[in-house]
Amino acid sequence: MSTVGIRRDDSHPERQLPVEHLSFTGSSRKRWLLVHPRNPAHLLVESYSKPSLPLGLLMVGTLAQQHFAVDLRDERIGDTLPEDFSDYDIVAITARTVNVTRAYEIADQALAQGRRVILGGVHPTMVPEEAGQHATTVVIGEIESVWDELVADVQHDTLQPIYRAQHLKPLTDVQHADFDLLRGPVRQGKYTFRIPLVGTKGCPVGCTFCCTPQIYGKVYRTRTPEHIIEEIRYHQERLGRKALHFSFMDDNISARSGYVEELFERMVGLGVTWNANISMNFLQQPHIPELARRAGCEVLNIGFESLDPETIKQVGKGSNRISMYDTVVANVQRQGIAVQGYFIFGLDTDTEASFQQTYDFIMRNRIDLPVFTLATPFPGTPWYDEIAPRLQHRNWDKYDVQHSVYVPAKIDQEQLLTNYIKLYREVFSWRGLRRRLRWNSPAWVLMGNLGIHFFARGLTPQQFI
Repeated sequence: MSTVGIRRDDSHPERQLPVEHLSFTGSSRKRWLLVHPRNPAHLLVESYSKPSLPLGLLMVGTLAQQHFAVDLRDERIGDTLPEDFSDYDIVAITARTVNVTRAYEIADQALAQGRRVILGGVHPTMVPEEAGQHATTVVIGEIESVWDELVADVQHDTLQPIYRAQHLKPLTDVQHADFDLLRGPVRQGKYTFRIPLVGTKGCPVGCTFCCTPQIYGKVYRTRTPEHIIEEIRYHQERLGRKALHFSFMDDNISARSGYVEELFERMVGLGVTWNANISMNFLQQPHIPELARRAGCEVLNIGFESLDPETIKQVGKGSNRISMYDTVVANVQRQGIAVQGYFIFGLDTDTEASFQQTYDFIMRNRIDLPVFTLATPFPGTPWYDEIAPRLQHRNWDKYDVQHSVYVPAKIDQEQLLTNYIKLYREVFSWRGLRRRLRWNSPAWVLMGNLGIHFFARGLTPQQFI
């Protein structure tokens, strides 16, 4: 194994050894506390689903347990954190924008007690200068690509302020997570039944609102189908049954047609079901959803975003051709695969007519599980820089795609939220459910619709401000 090159923000003369050259004989094992902070607000998804397994934190734990004693705490499932962090040498916290305020609270408390704090995840990657005010170290991007240097510096007590890989590690060199780290909570049913799985990372598209290129790079990296099949079988053996449900966490499983076709072919006959995010331009080809069905696909997540060509242009999603939307849905549903469709509101191109267009499309095509979000400029993205002068606040707790944080150009905030709530209520009304839902939709899709039905009934504009 070769050492991954690191770009540091300051010069550091100490020698840097790859992990396999370190000897810890005679030294006590350092202790790590890995933390997933709770979300400050009750997110929509939590109204009808349990939290997802924290795959990123599991990956850190899988790496860390080879050299350190590791405890993992997930506040989303009710885990409590110690008031006194003195039992730990390292407190490592992952954070998204929506829970970074809580992450900073934990980090500040640990720093005040003399602990070394590592912050990573989406938000620290996008705004490392801010995160650095609350941490000993900020890991930018994926930790696997800087792990060798990071663990060596932990052992030598020479942690640096910033770790950022010059070259991202091939996914074929990355082992899968050790899910036994969460054996207890999983057995207690505290997490969703869907097992996270990653086949690809990176995206060359560069949508203006997306963080992916900054986190995982613009080069599309893939694991081999053999690696993915091996991980699926690991879970089947671990849980003692073949019929498992997986969620591909990839931003887009299908950026390369040859890759995704080979993967789906290899998955045929495994006895698993799964869902994934997929680019709609691949679904214009009927054989792709047909192959996905044979491989066990039950839901495809499609980012329609909008029915307005100007909006699609604004967000830079060139793979979306509105003229093909109906065809794409028909190709997928013809195979008995449910469509989870994503729609954004509150962009500068939106008008009141945008809501009616979306409603008509959803009902005409019987979209199985529509997901509505409010346009949210996340720090570090090109769109954030563009919209920054118009932001109403920088309260990160409300950067959750469920709050209006700026006023779009063609519709005021009151009109935006009134129409947003109206769309929710009509699409998820009893009448809307009867018109849209199919008898063969997966049970969790049906339950999701039911959960959102009750969520929508009590909505008020103030909840989104």
